[in-house]
Amino acid sequence: MALKPAVRWALAGVAVLALLLLLVLSLALTDLLLRVWQRLAQTPPWVFYTWLGVFLALSGGGVWLIVRLLRAPPAPTAPETPPLTEAELGARLEQAAGRGVDVETARAELAELGRRRAAGTLYVALFGEVSVGKSSLIRALVPGAEAEVGVEAGVTRAVRHYRWRAPQGDELVLTDVPGTGEVGGELDALAREEAQRAQLVVYVAEGDLTHSEHQALSALAALHKPLILALNKQDRYRAQELEAVVGRVRERLRAAALPAPVVTVSAGGQREVIRELPDGTEIHETRALAPQVDGLRKALTRAVEGDAALLERLRDGAIFALAAHKLEQAELGWRREQAETLVRQTSRKAALAALATVAPGADVLVQGYLGTALVRGLCELYGVPVQEIDVEQLLKLLQTRLGRVTPLVLSVVGNGLKAFPGLGTVVGGAVQAVAYGLIFDALGRAVARTLEQRGTLTQGAVEQSFKEVLGENLETRARALAAWLVETRGRRGA
Repeated sequence: MALKPAVRWALAGVAVLALLLLLVLSLALTDLLLRVWQRLAQTPPWVFYTWLGVFLALSGGGVWLIVRLLRAPPAPTAPETPPLTEAELGARLEQAAGRGVDVETARAELAELGRRRAAGTLYVALFGEVSVGKSSLIRALVPGAEAEVGVEAGVTRAVRHYRWRAPQGDELVLTDVPGTGEVGGELDALAREEAQRAQLVVYVAEGDLTHSEHQALSALAALHKPLILALNKQDRYRAQELEAVVGRVRERLRAAALPAPVVTVSAGGQREVIRELPDGTEIHETRALAPQVDGLRKALTRAVEGDAALLERLRDGAIFALAAHKLEQAELGWRREQAETLVRQTSRKAALAALATVAPGADVLVQGYLGTALVRGLCELYGVPVQEIDVEQLLKLLQTRLGRVTPLVLSVVGNGLKAFPGLGTVVGGAVQAVAYGLIFDALGRAVARTLEQRGTLTQGAVEQSFKEVLGENLETRARALAAWLVETRGRRGA
């Protein structure tokens, strides 16, 4: 942007004055230093060196203090959570079951762990994206295995187990899991869970790792169990190309600190070739390719020859974490159901109270009582301690919002109930009662959402959630609440 001439002259004048001031300060400082130096030169050496030491110490301390103030403080590190034990997980399951939480999926994981412990076999999960050849690789390792193989993506739709005996005599169970990365990703969770249940994981890829494959490898490495990367379809590469691909993959693994040995394999199959006859005629032939899985066999053998007890502990810890995750999901669903029930009951009570209140100021007392019970009930449900001041602040928020949004809610509710068939059986304050019920419903859902997402009760977060949920399906919820009011008053009047 071009500046006006007057502005440019003013800026030039300021720059000249600043330069002159800097020169004056420089000359004054130089003169002061020279005079101090001359005086020190006339003093005994011990005075000179004492002054110099004090000067350097003060200067160094000042620089250190400035750097300390300007440097960003280190990010606080979260305390390391100790691994969950089987006894602790069992206690959590019993407590959750006592509250009415459905814990069957978590218990099923522990039951499967017990079954695998009793069998005493090692489980190896073959993990990878769709169409990388996991099923073909299992068929090459276990001749006669009826692994499903096809050209379309995602042939394997369920977990399948195949027994394989290692050269040293150990029996392993190879698990073929559905490929990840399929459109929709419905089977990704199934594959990840089976990888957690196994003692060893073989990640199958076709070549240079994609971004999603690298992310999957990182997630598997976080399970802290032996991991082998098998590059399948090595027959597609020339020797020099294959060496370059393996080198790049190993370098990426080293850069990401992923401790996984890399082996190359070929599951075999068929290849179409063109053979030229002496007379120049070309014939298309299909030739069988011999599987090349010796590298993977050796890698599995080395992994099995390691510390068997360590493999068991790593497997157990991963299954405990999986069971705990399923328990958390079950508890989350249970809390949501309980919160929805509590909010629905409170909003209906608020609507009935507004319909029945006739004394001036009584509605404020009813709002305070219902609001306090609602907030305390939700906090108890989510295990969040609540202070009296928190409840008071939220009730003040409710009172403020009532005054602001009631006209809007009344307008929406009134329009939505004009054609409501049972409205004639409701007393004149029906619209006001429905509006009160909807506001309590929005408050309860806002508090529940805040507690679930943040784990604490903050007024700002509740207020933001209140604004968001108040308008969600407002007319539909108004009709449902009005229908309940009509039905309730009809039963009481009968």
